[in-house]
Amino acid sequence: MPEVRLVGDNVEPGVYKTSEAMAMADAQGLDLVEISPNAAPPVCKIIDYKKFLYEQKKRDKMLKAKTAQVSVKEIRFGPQTDEHDYEFKKKNAMKFLKEGSKLKAFVFFKGRSIIYKEQGQILLLRLAQDLEEFGKVEAMPVLEGKRMTMYIAPKKKN
Repeated sequence: MPEVRLVGDNVEPGVYKTSEAMAMADAQGLDLVEISPNAAPPVCKIIDYKKFLYEQKKRDKMLKAKTAQVSVKEIRFGPQTDEHDYEFKKKNAMKFLKEGSKLKAFVFFKGRSIIYKEQGQILLLRLAQDLEEFGKVEAMPVLEGKRMTMYIAPKKKN
């Protein structure tokens, strides 16, 4: 590339010959870094490249730290779960959703209890209805092998 557009703090912005821009960077003891290669002419900046890389890593690390990790908590029922156990597990499910965790509720069918599929589905739908104000159903109850699974995601806090 014969010419580059030079930008930066300690440089007069403009279009320079590449050799001239390199000489200016050497005179300051810094590096000539190509910022936008697709522009015509390409845009370069005179900066300390190691410092530039360090700041970029720091920025990436900050962005990564701000992303929230979503944990998935599980609650297991049997098809014949009685009222007290259901209420206890519902209370735990509320706590998980308030904390911001996703909830995986499932009914596990042992042996011949698979004949109570409808009871399992009714139980999960009842749970979804009871937790409506804390989270929304992501996936309706689905039977996979001996498990009927349903996912509930927490509602966004205002």
